[in-house]
Amino acid sequence: MINFSLPDVEATRSLGMSLGQSLPAGSVILLEGDLGSGKTTLVQGIGEGLGITEPIVSPTFTLINEYKGRLPLYHLDLYRLQPEEIAALHLETYWEGVEFELGIMAIEWAEKLDYKPPSYLQVCLSSLGECDRRAALLGVGVPTDFINQLLR
Repeated sequence: MINFSLPDVEATRSLGMSLGQSLPAGSVILLEGDLGSGKTTLVQGIGEGLGITEPIVSPTFTLINEYKGRLPLYHLDLYRLQPEEIAALHLETYWEGVEFELGIMAIEWAEKLDYKPPSYLQVCLSSLGECDRRAALLGVGVPTDFINQLLR
């Protein structure tokens, strides 16, 4: 696990931009953190890194927003869902490319998932103040050197 500080909103967005520019199709980012910890800001940066120009907003009430860029970005928010509702989404069809074009999946409130893909990048955000945040990145099935390259 790699821990680091994000001293302001721009640092959170910049981390997202690095991810959007570097991650390959089929990547899944599991985002965890309290309300206001920067999950949506990070996804906005991912969108910028993918060349997406439309505004990226939290899909709290729509569940899944899809954006077109270098790769598709599937932005999900599980905050208001119960386990059976999450299972009914069949999220594996996104990360397996079964019914949807492989892209990057960013899942907010990922701790609510009962099942996870075989490989993913877990990003845990915590708020230390109004804008100051801490991030912990863990790659599961993702080489550590790849994560280190992202942070350069």
